[in-house]
Amino acid sequence: MKKTRVWVVNALVVALYLVLSIGPASFNLASGALQFRLSESLNHLVVFSRKYLLGVVIGVMVFNALFSPLGWIDVVFGGGQSLIGLSLVAWLAPKLPKLWQRMGLNVIVMSLTMILIAIEIIWTGHLNFAQVFWPTYLSLILSEGFIMLLSAPIMVAVDRAVHFQKRIE
Repeated sequence: MKKTRVWVVNALVVALYLVLSIGPASFNLASGALQFRLSESLNHLVVFSRKYLLGVVIGVMVFNALFSPLGWIDVVFGGGQSLIGLSLVAWLAPKLPKLWQRMGLNVIVMSLTMILIAIEIIWTGHLNFAQVFWPTYLSLILSEGFIMLLSAPIMVAVDRAVHFQKRIE
């Protein structure tokens, strides 16, 4: 029964990721050097339980497969960025005693791992790496950091009502 619960909850996370990404995508804010995906707030679920990792990563991959102009390249880079970043968070977060520290770690790790997305954008756009890498990476760090910082207190408040860890255990 527990495995079924984990699969069902993660399927709901995938669906929620898609729903939260479609709004920004309609304004061209879900791909490119500026990314304001509301769905990135779901990265915080991994702070509450590492069992959410699969749902978030699959959500990223499905959204990128269906809606990204780069298709499978974005599935690999975006899914890889999420998998690497959230795996680091899942490994390091339990070592931190306070929730705000774990949330801060998540914001920092997920923002810094946007380096993979910067490389993808430059590579697929055939851009001059030396000229555009740092501005592209900086804009990705800032946009990811903004969404993650903005959503952290919201996710903490939602957790008080919903109890994320209990929902997936």
